Amino acid sequence: MARKIGSRYTAHQILGRGSAGTVWLGEGPEGPVAIKLLREDLASDQELVSRFVQERTALLGLEHPHVVSVRDLVVDGNDLALVMDLVRGTDLRTRLDRERRLAPEAAVAVVADVADGLAAAHAAGVVHRDVKPENVLLDMQGPLGPGGSHPALLTDFGVAKLIDTPRRTRATKIIGTPDYLAPEIVEGLPPRASVDIYALATVLYELLAGFTPFGGGHPGAVLRRHVTETVVPLPGIPDELWQLLVQCLAKAPASRLRASELGARLRELLPLLAGMGPLDVDEPDAEQEPDASEEAATSAGPAAPAGEPVRRRGAVPLVPGAKPADSNRDTHTSMRVPAPDELAGGARGTARAPRAAGAPRPGSARNRAAARRRRLALGAGAVALVAAVGVGTWLATGGDEGDTGPQDTRNSAPAAP
Repeated sequence: MARKIGSRYTAHQILGRGSAGTVWLGEGPEGPVAIKLLREDLASDQELVSRFVQERTALLGLEHPHVVSVRDLVVDGNDLALVMDLVRGTDLRTRLDRERRLAPEAAVAVVADVADGLAAAHAAGVVHRDVKPENVLLDMQGPLGPGGSHPALLTDFGVAKLIDTPRRTRATKIIGTPDYLAPEIVEGLPPRASVDIYALATVLYELLAGFTPFGGGHPGAVLRRHVTETVVPLPGIPDELWQLLVQCLAKAPASRLRASELGARLRELLPLLAGMGPLDVDEPDAEQEPDASEEAATSAGPAAPAGEPVRRRGAVPLVPGAKPADSNRDTHTSMRVPAPDELAGGARGTARAPRAAGAPRPGSARNRAAARRRRLALGAGAVALVAAVGVGTWLATGGDEGDTGPQDTRNSAPAAP
């Protein structure tokens, strides 16, 4: 059912739902648009509406081939909406869900596009603050790039900043997607442009490996890994690409590259990656049971049931015909900033190592079946050993049927002549 958004736009069809609101396929004076209608609780927050209007100039002025442009901001009664370019394609999360990981050449080409978009945003003084696959759109109507990649565009600029207002999240709170949060955010420092570089490097790692470098398990454990652990090397990628990843995942913000430098360096590596297939590694095992410090490090909503992995959250596709995401799939988690002693209490050293390709995950059905087979094999071996010992003893005692048991001859004297 169509609905009016302000005086200039009409929303016709829901394309998807995300943490900040609902995305509609709409129509405006200049043709089709995507309309992101923010949640009602956001629209009723007068402080947020005021900041929304203050951000208007910066958001409307951000134009780049790899940024989904904001055409208009609508404040009308209970409606608070961003009117954006309609990208006919899909989001990067949907492609990852389908393919699990990308070939290095395609992954690097996608991330280089996003880095170029970030460079333009940072030059305009805008920090995205929520770079992740859900916020990267792939233009299926654009020309194919290296490795068969579609042009990538970064969307949802300003949304994280709008949600993360001082009144909604005091200095003791952080809002974000745990897998992509830079260490300085976890430690309670204000976000600068370098947090986007860290998040984008995390996305590149995920595109190559099929999992994020510090994700998995309870959100408190994820936050702690960002601060205390080093990233696990990925086998099979050129050292030049790995060193670039390590630099952009550095704990110290000043050690990371700028967005423009990252985009240029990635494009220089593309010839080296031509023809390489996707990496052959399996995801590390997620932590199933949070410990006390992890419980203390978060004030997030209800945890996943025991024994179930923490699932990644939903995408917000800006494409006609896309399957709407569940309305309760929230990509943001609100957490208390962990105290220094809580962060220091975590395991230091290298983060979770990937399993060998094809190896069963502990606790999985394959793993339990393999354990049963090992137990049966050990049991059969023990039975065979006992049987062999019994036969040997029977032979040593002459095999008399009337014997009641083996004879102890350790202290027997030789028979008299």
